[in-house]
Amino acid sequence: MKFGFYTLGCKVNLFETQALMQQAQARGHEICTHDADAFIINTCSVTAISDHKNLRAFHKIRRENPHAIIAACGCFAQTEPDKLQASGEIDLICGTSARSEVIALCEEAIQGRFPHDLDKFRCPGRSYEVLPAGVPVGRTRALLKVEDGCDNYCTYCIIPYARGHVRSMPMDTAVSEAIRLSEAGVQEIVVTGIEISSYGRDLPKQPSLLDLIVQLCQAVPHTHIRLGSLEPRTIDENFCQSLAAYQNLRPHFHLSLQSGCDSTLARMKRRYTAAFFAERCEQLRTYFPDCSITTDLIVGFPGETDAEFEQTLQFIQQCQFSDMHVFPYSVRPGTPAASMPMQIPDAEKSARATKAKSIAAQMSADYRSRFIGRTMNVLFEHPVSGSDLWSGHSDFCFPVQAAHPAISKNKQLPVQITGLTESGLSGKICL
Repeated sequence: MKFGFYTLGCKVNLFETQALMQQAQARGHEICTHDADAFIINTCSVTAISDHKNLRAFHKIRRENPHAIIAACGCFAQTEPDKLQASGEIDLICGTSARSEVIALCEEAIQGRFPHDLDKFRCPGRSYEVLPAGVPVGRTRALLKVEDGCDNYCTYCIIPYARGHVRSMPMDTAVSEAIRLSEAGVQEIVVTGIEISSYGRDLPKQPSLLDLIVQLCQAVPHTHIRLGSLEPRTIDENFCQSLAAYQNLRPHFHLSLQSGCDSTLARMKRRYTAAFFAERCEQLRTYFPDCSITTDLIVGFPGETDAEFEQTLQFIQQCQFSDMHVFPYSVRPGTPAASMPMQIPDAEKSARATKAKSIAAQMSADYRSRFIGRTMNVLFEHPVSGSDLWSGHSDFCFPVQAAHPAISKNKQLPVQITGLTESGLSGKICL
């Protein structure tokens, strides 16, 4: 049989899609992009724009594959199954659980059998569903999902309702997966999950994320380890001091901020202050000089006054992030923030996002400029279309372009940085 896949959203969704592709191939199926017998769509529901993208994807794939079985997984399928059923374009709705059964369900559906009550697949379980990491052919980097679910329940966020409670991959399983990926030739492993800062709290002996990362760094000392998004509470003296001892831990840290104003943070139920966040950034920079600290920002949250927004702008400039993802607040029905008073008009949210993005672009350029004239290791991944350049990622996570006959996929080479690109750096190989 022929299986097609389409992924929207975050790295967790990408990991899960890669795992499903590997399962399909292991069962003897062909992976394709057109004329599939079954199409599995991994959905996202983090914003209203994501919802619209999901529905457009269903319509497009159904139009192009009128006879295929179409299955919906992921957060939108979990939170809005009735909308999917009403569309008339989906055959199977599997949500965010029982992913290990999706391929078999599609096989049965292709053969005209629908024996399962699919409602049971819509409720995330209490134990971690281990999905072996897929290793896409020729990829330099692989994702390793070690955790699912979130118990934070920030007032704006639908994800805890879609993903359920925190569930962690057993540490020995995670280490075994990392070793398998390294032996398959993967040069960099990105540790990901819905809320990896809560890793281990559901496991016997409650190991921490730090415990896991130390084990991974030791298990695959010649493979880069990069961390996914972290909550500020994760960062303390012990965390920084312990990880600074490992040369294969990449000095890139994504700390979720969302706002630089304490009153807005309180309405968001973020459980830290701006000052606490800033202290964590300084701790990281003490132990990892020049480290890349990236973040997320939500503008136009209900009740955010002009003064609160300006306070946030001042704070992000104080922190000097190397990159920042800016999102206008998006109403998620069923979350506490959706019914808060003082909802901000869309035009104002858009204007604030534009202003914050402008500052983010300048901060990014300022950060990258410090590397001009310096030499750094770059792990090259792919050629740049229409040129003799290759693109790869530095230890600090931003892309670097260079040209040289010695460059090839999965090869790490020293590059002297000579200038900036739109979102990265350019340089010349030092051999």
